[in-house]
Amino acid sequence: MRNSRIPNFYDFTIFQRLDILRENGFLEQEDIKSLLNGEFDLTGETANKLVENVISIFSLPMGISLNLLINGKDYVIPMVVEEPSIIAAQSSAAKLIRKAGGFYTESSKPILIGQILMTNVEYPSKSKQSILQKKEEILAFANYLQPKMYARGGGAIDLDVRLHPATSKYGDLLVVHIYVDTKDAMGANLVNSMCEGISPLLEKIANAKSFMRILSNLHDRSIAKARCKISPDLLSTNNFSGEELIEGIILANYFAAIDPYRAATHNKGIMNAIDPIAIATGNDWRAIEAGVHSFAAKGEHYTTLTNWYKDEQNNLIGQIEIPLKVGTIGAPLLSNPKIKFVYKILNIKTANELMEIMAAAGLAQNFSALKALVSEGIQRGHMSLHARSVAKAAGVEEKYFDIVIDELIKSGEVKIWKAQEIVKKLMNTSEEINLEKTFSEAELHSGYGKVILFGEHAVVYGSNAIAAPIPYAIKSKVLKAENSSNIIIPRWGVEFDLFNKRQEQNSLIAVLELIITKLGLINEKMQILVFPHIPRAMGLGGSAALAVSVIRSIADYGNIKLTNEEINDLAYEAEKIVHGTPSGIDNTMATYGKLIRYKKEIQAKTYPIEIKKPLPLLIALSGSEGLTLKMVREVREGWLKNRKLYDSIFSQMNEIALEAMDAMQEYDLEKLGYLMNLNQGLLNAIQVSTNELEEMISICRKNGAYGAKLTGGGGGGAIIALCPENRENIEKELNNFGYQTIITDIS
Repeated sequence: MRNSRIPNFYDFTIFQRLDILRENGFLEQEDIKSLLNGEFDLTGETANKLVENVISIFSLPMGISLNLLINGKDYVIPMVVEEPSIIAAQSSAAKLIRKAGGFYTESSKPILIGQILMTNVEYPSKSKQSILQKKEEILAFANYLQPKMYARGGGAIDLDVRLHPATSKYGDLLVVHIYVDTKDAMGANLVNSMCEGISPLLEKIANAKSFMRILSNLHDRSIAKARCKISPDLLSTNNFSGEELIEGIILANYFAAIDPYRAATHNKGIMNAIDPIAIATGNDWRAIEAGVHSFAAKGEHYTTLTNWYKDEQNNLIGQIEIPLKVGTIGAPLLSNPKIKFVYKILNIKTANELMEIMAAAGLAQNFSALKALVSEGIQRGHMSLHARSVAKAAGVEEKYFDIVIDELIKSGEVKIWKAQEIVKKLMNTSEEINLEKTFSEAELHSGYGKVILFGEHAVVYGSNAIAAPIPYAIKSKVLKAENSSNIIIPRWGVEFDLFNKRQEQNSLIAVLELIITKLGLINEKMQILVFPHIPRAMGLGGSAALAVSVIRSIADYGNIKLTNEEINDLAYEAEKIVHGTPSGIDNTMATYGKLIRYKKEIQAKTYPIEIKKPLPLLIALSGSEGLTLKMVREVREGWLKNRKLYDSIFSQMNEIALEAMDAMQEYDLEKLGYLMNLNQGLLNAIQVSTNELEEMISICRKNGAYGAKLTGGGGGGAIIALCPENRENIEKELNNFGYQTIITDIS
């Protein structure tokens, strides 16, 4: 028995998928053998007979849409399409609607309309009446011209006459519509021939001239309908209730119904399902598109093809009514041998059945798009599948594939060059991990990362600040070099020579040359290997941690004994190069790695803070680099323009920091969170926050964080949130919005 509900189909190889289709009754072993042997492939010889000037055969992917249950019958639907996400969205929607009982469909006779334009009509009304009086004679003659179609129960079944009044340029136009039931054939050539054949008779009856004879692609006599019913409980998610989604889908559909600009995209989504089926089954997708959009424009304005509403039990009802004229028999359909393979999978017997499958697929595709639009966002789902295509095109190896997809989506640059850049970084990281493992922990020297809990920026102007270490560090090792001193940071893709006047200078080179010079090792040839475990430029003290780590490694290499105080002093000199006028807190934290209150005076002072138990923090990274030097300069410019106002703000930050220290020692987390929020408000006032930072802070607070604020210089970088409860859920919500997170406890 056929069963279209096939879990995890995506995870299998192409060969395994074919075998699964065989196991589920959609194919036989001979079909698979013929497919793999190329017996269903279009040859150059055949292609050359289909169209003119053939030079090659162009291929497109054929995928399978699963889970469709239509009128109680299981279908898997072959779809030929190059755009990612369409088949996945189709299968996902069908899976959900299947739980609600599937789709119910019906269709009219497959009527094709032929048009004969009559000109030189002397008495239009009389000619119209004459044609209608002779209708049975005309229809009989039309069927005489196509005896095989008539014998199959089809043929011309009706006609009518339409008049277009005269204009200043043209006289009255009389148009005869002949309605032909083409049964399972597409019928285009048949109807055109029929129009040609009856034209002389019409000319005689109407006393007019037959000017044009052609079929119409507005198939409003060949209608397919599909319907589904979905209960609210089937639509509920962790983030939305079923009732909310139902109201959203109904509103989105109403928007398309009244707005032609939205309707165009709405209906394009429907055709995302119908066109690939038309191509797979050898039908004229261009004619289908023309008919569908003409049908949508028949009223006062272009509108939607679907209708979504609630019934009395608050179930979501979806309906589609769409003109579709397709065929399942005839030479054009059999010209491509793979179409036979498609029909074997479909297991359909009539053109009406194919019409109804297309209608159900279009409704499913529309549901999937609307659901995504009003919930998690269509772009995110689409981007995920688009990223897979890009990663594949970039030649990403299997071991990096999923990581590259995640990084592509987070970056917002879903491009081949970006995928290649990410792979290079991953390869560097992999090499770095292997290289780092060659050294023991005792051989590596560390500088600690940090978060500033309270008082950033104000600390530069003499206020108190509170900072804490994080369990991430930058480690380094110095080896003897052959020719010249250099630094290598594989994870960051950094490799520079030192003391090379021909090389363009940057702050990293300047810092390293300062350290080597201060330690009196300028004549030594050394290779500095750096292994960062702190995100770069995220306000977590990376530059100071690197300086402290390298100072310790170079001193060890040169057998120089340094105290922590000396290391801290030299790291502060390095920070001046990077940040201009640093507070000194970053290098102090990188050196000592303890929870402290810090105050910059003539001689900077640190005061250890003892707390009863760890503070449950969550760090979230914006993904945008925080440029500390730039932000420090901008704050200083603001201070110089309005010292009184800025000094008042810094004074309030100082008071908050001192109260926060008391709250930490008393382990009053509610007060501590409140003070974090106050501090953030003041940081926003001096314009160092950003939209991304504010969004992350808002997400944390809305989901239960006691308090949240930026940490470090701002302008990008990171935030911290105090999360005694619900920390994992807050992390998940931030991740859903594309932000990276670090969970840590401060003690």
